[in-house]
Amino acid sequence: MSTEENIHFEDKIKEAKELLEKLSNPEITLENSVKLYKDGLKQLDDAQKLLDEAKLVFTQLNK
Repeated sequence: MSTEENIHFEDKIKEAKELLEKLSNPEITLENSVKLYKDGLKQLDDAQKLLDEAKLVFTQLNK
């Protein structure tokens, strides 16, 4: 995994954490909650894809 991908992964996790904090606000509307939830899932899905790519690279390197 390159440095650029690592930073990208870290950014995805950071953004997901920030969205989670926003979701914790009891004054948030249902509409905004749904949007934030979907955005958070997208960030985590993107981060998981980056991890899967890195795992594939490490697996290939260890052969």
